[in-house]
Amino acid sequence: MQRKNRLSLVYIFTILLFLYLPMACVVVYSFNTSKSTAIWGGFTLDWYAQMARDRGLLEGLSISLRVGLATSALSSAVGTFGAVAMDRRRGAFVKATQGLVYLPLIIPEIVLGVALMVLFAALGMQPGYLPLIIAHSAFCIPYVYILVHIRLQTLDPAIREAARDLGASRMVAFRTITLPLAAPAIASGALLAFAMSLDDVVISFFVSGPTTQTLPLQIFSMLRLGITPKVNALCTLILVATFMVVGIMLTVQNRVARKNEAPPEEIL
Repeated sequence: MQRKNRLSLVYIFTILLFLYLPMACVVVYSFNTSKSTAIWGGFTLDWYAQMARDRGLLEGLSISLRVGLATSALSSAVGTFGAVAMDRRRGAFVKATQGLVYLPLIIPEIVLGVALMVLFAALGMQPGYLPLIIAHSAFCIPYVYILVHIRLQTLDPAIREAARDLGASRMVAFRTITLPLAAPAIASGALLAFAMSLDDVVISFFVSGPTTQTLPLQIFSMLRLGITPKVNALCTLILVATFMVVGIMLTVQNRVARKNEAPPEEIL
């Protein structure tokens, strides 16, 4: 048993090392005096100052954040209502519809990017914010749908039926029962959609315009001249912000879970 525990610890440590060692390298070399990622030249904060003065990177970050927030909101709304509409339904039509919802997750991004570019050109839409938001939502909606659908499947239908028996309309039951219970899944889907939008390169390349170059595209264009550690500095700040958001979200979810599990007299 002790040997199995040690093997489990080694296995977990190996996975964590594989996942977080590249991130640790990004953070460490954001403080490196040298431009090289192979030679440590000393500690400095100059790259953070240079990053703060780089208008191209900051503009790309601003565009990515705006597109990501809009994509997150649109994907959350469409994915949530789609999951609610399909909840507890059965039949071949429902299975076929769910298969079509999952399809964007399987289609290669380059195929989806070309298809969206052709569609927008046929509709006469110029590259810009709206095509970016629609394109990002096209592959983010399935993530929200899956998370919310799984959450709804775990809910006791008797709760909603009791609300209907007490006179609540479908909309009131949805607003007061379904939506609060599905809120953790909706929040997780929104964060995942935001992260996927912020990270996308391939689809953004096909639908973005000259004035809507996202941060990944800005960094990709810098590869021709070489990436300096100021990109590491920006990535470090994004990592810190991501860990803070995830930490706050987990804290809120734990408090809500403890409150729901507490006896009525403790809640009062």
